Amino acid sequence: MLNTYGTVLPSPPRTFPHQTLAERDMRDPELVEHLRGFVGYVASRGNKEMTTTRYHLMRHIERVRYQVSMQVPAGSLDAFAAWAVQANAVVFVPDGSVRDPWHRVLIDANGVTDGTAQIPYPRDAVERQSRTETELERERIHVARSLSPVVGVDEVRLRDAAEVAGRVRALLVVSTFAESVRDNDPIPMERMREVLPGAFDHLTPVESAFLADPSDAQAVVNQLGWRYESLALLAWALGIKPELPFPSSICDVANLARTLLDAATSGDLDRSRLRADGEILDALDFHYRLHWAIREADLGHRPSLDNVVPGVVVERHYALNWLVRFEDAAWDDVDTPT
Repeated sequence: MLNTYGTVLPSPPRTFPHQTLAERDMRDPELVEHLRGFVGYVASRGNKEMTTTRYHLMRHIERVRYQVSMQVPAGSLDAFAAWAVQANAVVFVPDGSVRDPWHRVLIDANGVTDGTAQIPYPRDAVERQSRTETELERERIHVARSLSPVVGVDEVRLRDAAEVAGRVRALLVVSTFAESVRDNDPIPMERMREVLPGAFDHLTPVESAFLADPSDAQAVVNQLGWRYESLALLAWALGIKPELPFPSSICDVANLARTLLDAATSGDLDRSRLRADGEILDALDFHYRLHWAIREADLGHRPSLDNVVPGVVVERHYALNWLVRFEDAAWDDVDTPT
């Protein structure tokens, strides 16, 4: 029996000889729990050392959109492999191993990996990685070729425009208030509610706590003040900000705040639509790799990046990971591993 876990939709037709035993997608709440257990299974094999293959296999499982269990005759395994490539699937087999589409062992029950096995990635994701590497090379920024591609167009589940618009409203309140606290001239909350009444329905727990009592939270003030850069990214994703320039300087805060306030009060914010998935994923791939280079420079492994503002990259990466539902994390809990 082959338990296959595909990440791309729609699921490609299964035209090879087989018997389908069971199938389910993310509408089945039991699959969600099953995938959490599957990640745990992979993490627990062998000595539990977090190898590159193990890490990226776990990330693959987090992107799974459907599971199909089937019996496939031995003579049809090549045709099955071709289907699994299209489905961007990994396969769990009865001996407890997880295999790539070509049946090579990604990890077995004892944590052993076949060095020839490859985590599958959609073609557009691989091509996007190559474009990003070329673009960064032009800026004389060198990144490890071993970094994985980001999620592909047929895998991604972007937040909808209404949710992004709500996040923009909340960030506008939080960033503006944090800036006023930092300048020792906090804006009265009643005034904030008058100007952006709908924003308060979209605040996160961390943001609500900060607005309620910013008196002993200088680190939070500084962090949330940087949220203007996340805000600029989301404004770009909604098409309100026309360009996303190279992160060599901070955004024009006054102009951004004015533009977004006008959009919120005129209704343009609610009528905005997200950019094409490919554009957003291009930005994600770029900032993911650039963030890696920044961290390597901080560790002393690479030269410092004199033409890059690290805080801008961090905030953009944060907002992009939220947009693509990385690890399905809520805004306060977004992670940006590289």
